[in-house]
This record gives sequence, structure tokens and C-alpha cells, in this order.
Amino acid sequence: MVGTTQLETVPEPKYWQLKTVLSEALDSEFTVGEILPNERDLAARFGVARATLRQALEQLELEGRLQRRRGVGTTVAPPRMGVPVGTAQHVWPGAAGDTWQPVDSALTVPAVSVAAALETGRDEAVHTVRRSRVSHGQPVAAELLYVPVASVPDLSAIDAPSGAARARAVLRELQRLELEGQDRAVELGSARADDAKELDRLPGAPVLVVTTRFFAQGRTAALSVATYRADTCRLTFGDTGGVEIHHGSERQAS
Repeated sequence: MVGTTQLETVPEPKYWQLKTVLSEALDSEFTVGEILPNERDLAARFGVARATLRQALEQLELEGRLQRRRGVGTTVAPPRMGVPVGTAQHVWPGAAGDTWQPVDSALTVPAVSVAAALETGRDEAVHTVRRSRVSHGQPVAAELLYVPVASVPDLSAIDAPSGAARARAVLRELQRLELEGQDRAVELGSARADDAKELDRLPGAPVLVVTTRFFAQGRTAALSVATYRADTCRLTFGDTGGVEIHHGSERQAS
């Protein structure tokens, strides 16, 4: 056949055809968080070998349609959450509308790379605020926000000594500064052991690492390192600055 490459004549793999059928079934028969039947029952229903079924399920997991949860099984994944990059809107962490949840805060000596970005001494402790992001009741992102002591000089240890209250106090004091700008970088990474535990993933699972520098008083006033589950998040480009969570035909900006 003239104009037809050899690649175009290759038939579609059976597992790929099954993936399409399964995807349609997920849309019409299952809800977010619902546990799928076991592999034996699914293979019998669709008349395929279990090996073919596993390939289709693995592909759907890669595409973010399914999640394999330890001790639970294979569940229908929530819609992917948008991670904005290139936004024109600059706001401090913890500002109105921020959907991150403060977990705790402590004075720690950060990694050398973080200290270099903050232009602090290598052995200088900074406020390390830990926050989490949840969607449909499942953790989708974890953040470490590094704030030099010089950025929040009026912070009192008496008012909020520890925990989430301490984290909120750091964020509140940080917002007293006039934000001059921010920049953001995104890279694909692998979940470290602590990130994996917090995100309910296995160590080494793919993640999106978003690093944001916040500028005030002519210097880096804070540095955020947010780790997103790659199977539940996608990059979005725009000027709104809001993270968009898509629920079918609905769209919620947050």
C-alpha cells in the first residue's frame, strides 16, 4: 500500500483494547474511591487472560485512572489535580483561598542546597513548615516550606510553641512582608521514603517536585518544595495562579 508505513499496519495490542473498554466502564459503572473486583472476576467478565488484564490495569494506573493502595486493593482514582506553572499571580503561602493544611513547624538546619537558595549559613536553623494537600480524602501532595528566622523576626514561641498552630503562626508572620515576586521550577522525581509514607505511595514512585522561591526585601524570604503524586496531578499553564481540580464536567479553582 502506497503511503502506509509498516508501523501503521501493526494491530493494536489486546491489552490496549481492553484498557479502552475498562476506561469506559470506570466512567459509567464506578465512582471515585470504589474498589474494583479482583483480577479473576474482571478477567472472567471481559473474557481475557489475567496477564492481559494486568497490563491494562497497569496502563490505567500510569494514566492516573486507577490507584493501587496497600491493604485496600485497586481503586478508582480521583480526577488529576492541576499544578500551575508560569502564573502571574503572586501570593504568600497560607493566604486566603490556600487549600494546603498546616501540619507542624520546627527549627531545623536545611540541606545545603536549600541553605544556598535562602542565602543562609550552612549551619543556620530555619523554620521548616510542613503542610499537606488532600483531594477526595486522599493525600496528593506534601510540602516543606523553609522560612529564615530573619523573615519572621517578631515570631513568638510562647503564642504557638509547636504543631499546626506553630505552622500557622509562621505563615501569618510571613504575610506581614510585602511580596515582591516569586519564581517556580518543576521537575520529575522519585518519592523518598518519608514522602512516600505521607503520600501513601511506595518509595521510588514517580512524583512532581515543584520548587517555589518567594522574594521580599530584595532577597529570598521563603522557599517551598512541594512534592505531588504524579499519578494524580498534571501541569497547567495560565495566569490565574489557582490550582484547578477537575470533577468530570465541573471545574473548581482553589
